Amino acid sequence: MYMEKLKKQTDKIFVGGTDTGVGKTVLSLLLMQFFYTNGYAPFYIKPIQTGCRDAYDKGSDARFIYKHVKQLTKKDPADSIVYCFREPKAPYFASRNEGKDIDLRTIQNALDKKSRIHSPVIMEAAGGLLVPVNEKILMIDLIKMTGAKPIIAARAGLGTINHTLLTIEALYKRDIQPTGIIFIDAGDKPAPQDMISENIEAVESYSGIKVAGVIGRIKDFSNPEEECYQSVISLFQRAFCRITALQSP
Repeated sequence: MYMEKLKKQTDKIFVGGTDTGVGKTVLSLLLMQFFYTNGYAPFYIKPIQTGCRDAYDKGSDARFIYKHVKQLTKKDPADSIVYCFREPKAPYFASRNEGKDIDLRTIQNALDKKSRIHSPVIMEAAGGLLVPVNEKILMIDLIKMTGAKPIIAARAGLGTINHTLLTIEALYKRDIQPTGIIFIDAGDKPAPQDMISENIEAVESYSGIKVAGVIGRIKDFSNPEEECYQSVISLFQRAFCRITALQSP
């Protein structure tokens, strides 16, 4: 019953970040691995990718996901990207520089198609939530459009209090409830533990949203250590229901 309830409540997940490069793709990878292990048929989608030539480019987030999820290694990462633009810019400017438009109906149709045969569909944002998608729409507006449940990926170290609280405030302003927050500490030098603890205390105190945990540096993305998934398990236990049977990959 608990797993069935979780399945109904995680139809679409939106992995948003407090900034670019905070670890959204790593969190998306762990979610994909986690859901496959727990008997789901998830799908990863990057509606808009910038900074790479195509889905097979070194900078492609879909390529990274497909390389490190064993169930996807023989499948085509191009299936997971709706729009791809060469320049590493906000989607609006990257698309404009190529003389192209981003059609939200195309994104919605791609999402609907995948949602009919996959659950959950895990969408990864491009950059932070207030990045412009076109002349009228921001990345955060895709959450409302798709009805997805947002998970916030945030840095664990210095500066994250401001960035995380601003991200949460932007969601609240649009009547969007964050599902949870996960800190990612993936730098070459780990953030001091006392700073991480203080950051968690501040974010939880001022926002009322629990930080599900901290994901540290991962040595092998194809086989992350079990502790890497504890934040994901904690998030779903808190956000959806009291589940005790979730498994780490």
